[in-house]
Amino acid sequence: MLLSALAFALMGASVKFAGQQGIPVLEIIAARALVSLVLSYGHVRRKAIPLFGTHRWLLLSRGLVGFVSLIGVYYALVHLPIAEASVLQYLHPMFTALIALVWLKERPTAATLLCIALSFIGLLVMVRPAFLFGGEGAGYDSLAVGIAIAGAFGSGLAYTIVRKLSTLEDPMVIVFYFPLVSLPITLVLLGDDFVMPTGWAWLALLMVGIFTQIGQIALTHAMRVETASRAGSFSYTQVLFAALIGMLIFGEVPGVWTLTGAGLILLGALVNVLWRPRAAGAFNRELEGGK
Repeated sequence: MLLSALAFALMGASVKFAGQQGIPVLEIIAARALVSLVLSYGHVRRKAIPLFGTHRWLLLSRGLVGFVSLIGVYYALVHLPIAEASVLQYLHPMFTALIALVWLKERPTAATLLCIALSFIGLLVMVRPAFLFGGEGAGYDSLAVGIAIAGAFGSGLAYTIVRKLSTLEDPMVIVFYFPLVSLPITLVLLGDDFVMPTGWAWLALLMVGIFTQIGQIALTHAMRVETASRAGSFSYTQVLFAALIGMLIFGEVPGVWTLTGAGLILLGALVNVLWRPRAAGAFNRELEGGK
């Protein structure tokens, strides 16, 4: 699980570095989608299952929502400090719970309600909007913060769709639909904004795909040998790795307010993972597998 967390943190660093080399966010997503499409196609064909599944509208929705969510995640990684961008992504358990309540009629547990409260308070402490705290607030790019939160909401919606699909389709078909949908849309939207990568940018784009694949493989293995709650709790070390990478490579040092807000958000997420009924373990595995 630690390998998975480190790989996803390095993926985030690769995204940020590619953005600093002038590569548009949509082009970074296209590079990741291309690698994922080839690998996912191979997995589905080896399992000899229907390539396009049976619940295609729901699968297309999962792919589209995942694509929109990834725009938010990658935009935040490029335009915010890497630690802050990683923390904001962990707002997704709060949104997942709210969406599941409205759509799937799943009643939130006490742990989930506490997660929502801690996540919301942590967000306010970390971002420190001027209308509440006065002055200039935290000084982050408001657009980037808003897009990051929208990305976390998209992740919550994507996880909820995965929850719905988990009893209907093979997991590899669900995974396959993300690049199947996102790659053509990305190429159309990118249009004339395509930037021919240079040597370092090529390497960064390649590392985005490689680290994503390593993270997903390690995550899958961890879920097989560990309980969902234990594996899930270790996944939050990704934020620690992201903070260290941000300091060592990008010279980004989190402030006290950022650390306090991040601590509250991660505490809420951990409470939601660790303090829950035994029967919820399967759902937790599905959520982690949707990354």
